[in-house]
Amino acid sequence: MPLPRSLRPRAPRMRRSLLPPGCDQRRGCVGVHPPTRPGRGAMSGDMVDGPVVDGTPGDGPRGAEGTLEVERLSVRFQVDNSWIGRIRGRSGEITAVDDVSFTLQRGASLGIVGESGCGKSTMARAVVGLVKPDSGDIRYGGVRLGAKRSRRQRRLIQMVFQDPGSSLNPSMTPRRVLSELLRVHDMVPAGDIGDRCEELLDLVELPRRLIDARPRHLSGGQRQRIGIARALALEPEVLIADESVAALDVSVQASVLNLLADLRRRLGLMLLFVSHDLAVIRHVSDEVIVMYLGGIVEHSPAAQLFDVPRHPYTKALLASAPRLKQPTAAEPPIVGEPLSVLSVPAGCRFEPRCPVAFDRCRTQRPGLIDTGGGSAACWLIEEPRKGRKMSKPWDT
Repeated sequence: MPLPRSLRPRAPRMRRSLLPPGCDQRRGCVGVHPPTRPGRGAMSGDMVDGPVVDGTPGDGPRGAEGTLEVERLSVRFQVDNSWIGRIRGRSGEITAVDDVSFTLQRGASLGIVGESGCGKSTMARAVVGLVKPDSGDIRYGGVRLGAKRSRRQRRLIQMVFQDPGSSLNPSMTPRRVLSELLRVHDMVPAGDIGDRCEELLDLVELPRRLIDARPRHLSGGQRQRIGIARALALEPEVLIADESVAALDVSVQASVLNLLADLRRRLGLMLLFVSHDLAVIRHVSDEVIVMYLGGIVEHSPAAQLFDVPRHPYTKALLASAPRLKQPTAAEPPIVGEPLSVLSVPAGCRFEPRCPVAFDRCRTQRPGLIDTGGGSAACWLIEEPRKGRKMSKPWDT
């Protein structure tokens, strides 16, 4: 009769050091579970305090190994196909994410921004495996991540959700939340689970005395830090933050954003940050993708996109953001309401609301066109003079 799993001898588990890949002390930490010291959570065998990190994005450790590739990803949903739905014009199929492609390198941060309903959260959920894509490929390190992923593949990509209050079980303390994850996924030996839970609280800068507190006794920022610790418990390579600071007070948002940026650099994480807040995206992102009606309209380095936007929608989106000193020649706001995903135009997605659209925009959908460092889906990049011939008040 075979022994129960709980009684079987376990081989020692190789632990990944939480030091950056380029650290000269990394060699002695591989395969060793870092000990903790009284009152402090050591993340390596030799270093107790983490390295000092500045606030400039894009200087994290990078490597050729471990690249997240999303190629021509599409997600569709069936809507009401009943006879009532057909009468109301709500039957059929909607495309929430349409032919989205991007690449994310180790240590890099990619921001996804757009209006509500543009498909940015659906795309993020498809990458993490919560939504099944209808077409396209998701690869990590050259290995395809299908709809049915192995335990190791599921651990590779983790998500921090928007509302920390609803994403945490109100009856479970941080100790129970973290220890259950560590036990189910066999991350550490049973005797080390308690120490590892305390280390995770240290990692997200929470005092250890809160480890047995109920979620109702924690603030919104503290609950979100527990959500981040829960995602880091499985030692992911990719961290997806879906509007992770939208539900927090403005005074708390900066500290959580700085924590995410610090963790990205210290652990070499890839960060996919989804938000509708342009200021937040600019703070945490190396590159930015702007989405509209399920598709990408512009993809550029953050500095280039915010300084020299090329797509009319990106220009209007940036012009609508409040700022202390408004430019003298401000762009006009976006006119009209966002279109429904049930009635996406045959040509350019933004054409019905674009003040510089011309005939080609109405009949042909542009792909991403190189803009010198970035790309944008706009015919005016190839034919800039045609937009200026229109009687609309916006000059590109």
